[in-house]
Amino acid sequence: MKKITAIIKPFKLDDMREALSSIDVHGMTVSEVKGFGRQKGHTEVYRGAEYAVDFMPKVKVEIVAEDERVGQIVDMILETARTGKVGDGKIFVEAVEQVIRIRTGETGNEAV
Repeated sequence: MKKITAIIKPFKLDDMREALSSIDVHGMTVSEVKGFGRQKGHTEVYRGAEYAVDFMPKVKVEIVAEDERVGQIVDMILETARTGKVGDGKIFVEAVEQVIRIRTGETGNEAV
C-alpha cells in the first residue's frame, strides 16, 4: 500500500474530489495548510500599509491506496490540479507498512 499526499491550490479541490470519485476513490483526508516554494508569496496593502504574505494557502489531500491504483490516482490528480502556473503544488508517494480500521479491527487492503 502507498500513501499519496498532494499539496494543491484550494480552488482545485472540488474538481479533484469529483474526478477521484469517478474512478472509485472515496476515502481521503483533507487539511488546510500554508506553505511556500517557488511561488514565494506576494505583497498586499491593508489600511495603507504594505506587508508581505510569505505563506500561501494550500490544501493537503492524503489518500491511502493499493499499489496497483497509485499510478491511476496520481495521473488523475495531475490532470485535475494542474493550472500550468507556479504554485500548482506537489505530489508525494510513500510506502505504508500497516493499516488498521479501528471500528472492526480489519487490517491491510480490507481496512482501506
